[in-house]
Amino acid sequence: MKNLIKKLFNSRQKNELTYISFEKLKVESEVVKIFRAISKYSKNSEIRYVGGCVRKILNKEKTDDIDLAANLEPKTVCNILKKENIKYFESGIDHGTITAKIGNQKFEITSLRRDLIPDGRHSKVEFCESWYEDASRRDFTINSIYSDINGNLYDPFNGRQDLKNQSIKFIGDPEKRIQEDYLRILRYVRFFLNYTKLKHDLEIKKVIKKNIDGISKISSERLIEELKKIVLSKGFLNLAKDEFSIEIIQLIFPQLKNIRIFKNLDEHSISIINKKDFIFLISIMIIDETDNTDYFLYKYNLSNEEKKRIKFLHKYFSKPIGSNFFNKDNLWKVYYLNNKNYLEDLINFKIFKSKNQNTKLINLKKYFSDKTCPRFPVKAETLMNNYNLREGKELGIKLKEIENTWLNNNFKISDDEIKNIVKIKNI
Repeated sequence: MKNLIKKLFNSRQKNELTYISFEKLKVESEVVKIFRAISKYSKNSEIRYVGGCVRKILNKEKTDDIDLAANLEPKTVCNILKKENIKYFESGIDHGTITAKIGNQKFEITSLRRDLIPDGRHSKVEFCESWYEDASRRDFTINSIYSDINGNLYDPFNGRQDLKNQSIKFIGDPEKRIQEDYLRILRYVRFFLNYTKLKHDLEIKKVIKKNIDGISKISSERLIEELKKIVLSKGFLNLAKDEFSIEIIQLIFPQLKNIRIFKNLDEHSISIINKKDFIFLISIMIIDETDNTDYFLYKYNLSNEEKKRIKFLHKYFSKPIGSNFFNKDNLWKVYYLNNKNYLEDLINFKIFKSKNQNTKLINLKKYFSDKTCPRFPVKAETLMNNYNLREGKELGIKLKEIENTWLNNNFKISDDEIKNIVKIKNI
C-alpha cells in the first residue's frame, strides 16, 4: 500500500512539473495568441504543440523552437492568422507548414498530413484531420507526442515512456521509415547520442547500413543542417564513445577525418566545445595536410564568412606549425591582420592539437582576452600634407611599407623611419 501511495505521489509530482513547464512556455512566448485564433475558428478546429518542444519539456531541457500542428489546411491557417493580424510566411506551404511570427519569435504551424508518395527525400502529402494518421507518419516515437496548451498529452505510440526508458524507436517498420526520408539515418544518430546510453538495436544497425547509400538522394543543404544539429547538441561528445555512430557519420561525411579527436579531452578543451561553435568544430574535423578542406568547402554551401574562418585555420594548420610560433609578438600580428575571433580560433585549434594540456597556450588566450587591437597611427592624409604627396598608387605603396615596418617593430615607428621610407621611395 505504501509503495502504491508513493508511486501515485511521484506521478502527481512529475505531472505538476510538466504542467508548470507548459505554463512557463505559455507565459514566456505569445503562442497563446495562435492557440486562441485557431481554437475559436470552429468547434472542431484544434492546435497542439508537437515534436521537439514537447520532447524537451518532458525531458526537462531548455525549449527553443516551438512547433505546432493543426487539424486545418494551410490556406485556412493563413486566413485565420491574417484575420488576427498575426504575421506569417508561406515558405513551407507545399509541405503544409506556415511560419507565424509574433514579435521576434517564430512558430511553425504544420497541418495534419498523411504520406502518399515517398521518394527518400520529401513525401507527397495529403492533408487530413486525423491526429493518429499524422503521428503515424513521423519518424520516432519520442517525436510523435502532442500536447494542448495546458500540457495534456496525446501520445499514441508511448513516446513518453520510450523517452523515460532511453529507447530510440522508429514508428512502425524502421526500414520503411528510413526509405521515406534517408535523412532519418542522421536524425537517428542525433537522438541516440542525446537521449540514450543503451546499445544500438542490432536490427536497426543492419537496416541503417543496408540503406546508407540512400543518403545520396539528400541535398547537401539538408545534410549540413542535420550535421550542425548533431555537432551543437548536448550529446555531441558522446559521439567519441560510440563506434557505430562514428562509422555512420564518416560514411556520410568522409571529410570528417579527425572526428576521433574529441575522445579523452581535457577540461579546457571541453570548455571550448561547450561554446558550441559549429564552424570551429568542423574545422577541427576536416583540416589536415591534404586537399580535404577544399573538397568539403566545395561540396557544402557555407557563408563567405564561414569559409573565410575555415580557410584561415587551414592556412596555418595544413602544414606543421611549431610551438615557437605561439608567442605574443606573432599573435599580436595575427590579431591586427585579422580580428580577435580569428586569433582565438587559432589558439583554440592549437590547444586541441596538443596532446597534453598546454598551460602556455591557455595563458596566451587569457592574455589576449581583454586586449584591444592596435590602430595604425599613420594616415594617407598625413603623408599627403607633410610630404607633399599626391593621392595614387605610389602613396598606397608607401603607406603599406610604413605599415609593415610599424607591424614588424611591435607596432612602433618613429618620424625618422617614416621620412626615410618616403625619401627612399622618392629617389
